[in-house]
Amino acid sequence: MSNEAMSNEAMINESMMALSKPLEAEFDELVENCMVSGAIDLNLYQEYDVKRGLRDSTGKGVLTGLTEISDVTGYEFVNGVKEPAEGKLFYQGYDVKNLVGTGIDKKYAFEEATYLLLFGELPTKSQLKVFIETLDSLQELSGPFVRDVIMKAPSANLMNGLQKSVLTLYSYDANPDDISVSNVLRQSLQLIAKLPLIAVYNYHAYRHFKFNDSLVIKPPVSGLSTAENILLMLRPDGKYTELEARVLDAALVLHAEHGGGNNSTFTNHVVTSSGTDTYSAVAASIASLKGPRHGGANLKVQQMFKDLHENVEDVTDDDQIRNYLQKILNKEAFDGSGLIYGMGHAVYTLSDPREKILKGYAEKLAKEKGVEDEYRLYDTVEKISADLLMHRSHVLKPVCANVDFYSGFIYTMLGIPQELFTPLFAISRISGWSAHRLEELVNKGKIIRPAYKFVGVHKDFKEIDDR
Repeated sequence: MSNEAMSNEAMINESMMALSKPLEAEFDELVENCMVSGAIDLNLYQEYDVKRGLRDSTGKGVLTGLTEISDVTGYEFVNGVKEPAEGKLFYQGYDVKNLVGTGIDKKYAFEEATYLLLFGELPTKSQLKVFIETLDSLQELSGPFVRDVIMKAPSANLMNGLQKSVLTLYSYDANPDDISVSNVLRQSLQLIAKLPLIAVYNYHAYRHFKFNDSLVIKPPVSGLSTAENILLMLRPDGKYTELEARVLDAALVLHAEHGGGNNSTFTNHVVTSSGTDTYSAVAASIASLKGPRHGGANLKVQQMFKDLHENVEDVTDDDQIRNYLQKILNKEAFDGSGLIYGMGHAVYTLSDPREKILKGYAEKLAKEKGVEDEYRLYDTVEKISADLLMHRSHVLKPVCANVDFYSGFIYTMLGIPQELFTPLFAISRISGWSAHRLEELVNKGKIIRPAYKFVGVHKDFKEIDDR
């Protein structure tokens, strides 16, 4: 390890030691007090008809706002009866499957989808050209920013690095607190353009200081797509195939937006409604996306398949796979959660349209990479899992794979390290966050303030000597 790397690691360890000093034996008592104080009788949620997690008794999200940005559908009504249907996802009214396109002829699908999300209509050729040139002009990160922000105390979890970098950009903005639509649009375009650099540079800094890897920081190349520049900046040789860039571009499109109610986008609405600045709103969304219940599911899928390979003797035997998956559901295998990761969705029933598209790209990429056997394993696990989950409660309720099922597999085939899985989600979803922030500001909504019912007990105050 280099002297610089040792110095950096020592600084991090010293900081952690300083943070740990207050945690003495007495802290155990404080923890116990916190647990007792914070516990609420769960029966009270039903008694007061509280929509816990902003969901009703069926698991459907409570209606808290209106949006024109995207629509997510997984049911249809037949003679007034709600019936499962093939899932569909629309960006500003356009079916996402048409935005992704087919083959490898659509180089700037993510940029086109971003334009659509922000401005409500698909761009003309000239509009798209100007938009791409605008993003190109905003990509650059100054040397001092890279040195003083990204290279200092890099985090093992790159989402924290993204947050730190985004918040620090506030200090580099001459007008950071102006929340006029024109200024927020400027800030949003800058963040959309810069976030790929911030994520990849944070990864290189982390690998350099933690593992003494060579530190090579490549600037983006004007005229390349976001997907192409990510692969260029990430790989030591900067090389990639046309199919690789096309697949990553499609993945970015499919992760760019998913309604106003998903956790990170709703967080952006909530924080934006308070009147705060763009950098704080985006940092809050990144914090939400970092959570494993939201942005980290594809990583759990990868870990689950690794565990499957280690515990199933013959991964071509359907019966052995079924037995392993049943053990997962019985909380006897993998992480004990009882969850088959990548399966099921809150809205989609028969299918997740994003998963269907990614699965097609996964098959093409697997052929190029020579890992068709692994792709067939994913396909088998998907089918067996859907069958097991449908029959688990003796109710034939359809369960489909979601977008996370194949996205991690695709990233792995692209040579993208697992540390960048969730940051890639952020690189894509910032387009949707920006659109929703602008929608919130344009409509001048009230500050979002749901109610919590007090179920504690009022108490008489006692002086400290009488307690």
